[in-house]
Amino acid sequence: MAIEPDTKDWTWVLERPCPECGFDPSAIDATTLPDLIRSNTRGWYGVLDGADAAVRPGPQTWSRLEYACHVRDVHRLFGERVGLMLDQDDPQFANWDQDVTAIEDRYDEQDPSVVAVELVEAAADVAAVYAGVASDAWQRTGRRSNGSLFTVETLGIYHLHDVVHHLYDIGGSPDSGPDAESAT
Repeated sequence: MAIEPDTKDWTWVLERPCPECGFDPSAIDATTLPDLIRSNTRGWYGVLDGADAAVRPGPQTWSRLEYACHVRDVHRLFGERVGLMLDQDDPQFANWDQDVTAIEDRYDEQDPSVVAVELVEAAADVAAVYAGVASDAWQRTGRRSNGSLFTVETLGIYHLHDVVHHLYDIGGSPDSGPDAESAT
């Protein structure tokens, strides 16, 4: 059964705390993004263990496997977007439809053991991208296809919220979010 697409504009999370997962963007110092992404990744360890990883808890909720596939792809996408922002002046990002990707890439049929490794690798890769951002590059800009403007800093914070929120969605440990380590 197909999941109803999420059409909400989540950019508001850059301005105020998320009432669902508790993520507070004002508590994030962009230079800590590499450590915070690595910390969040530890929350995904073991998520795909067990025969029920691909079982949806309800017809309109992704399974832990589908969430893990999405988070892996989010890390990859944001790594590409930050790279564009660092290499080009104000690039416009290609549109990415997460729901189409989930269907076309058959998230529900992927091998959990492979996805677990790929998620960790993708998180490490994007953490390295953020670790390499020069102090004068955090304010470089890029745009989504809908016109939403981001700096490298705000895109990184938006990215972090996405993965923190999805760990929350699957009941992951709050100790794996941005409050797990000093964020400021």
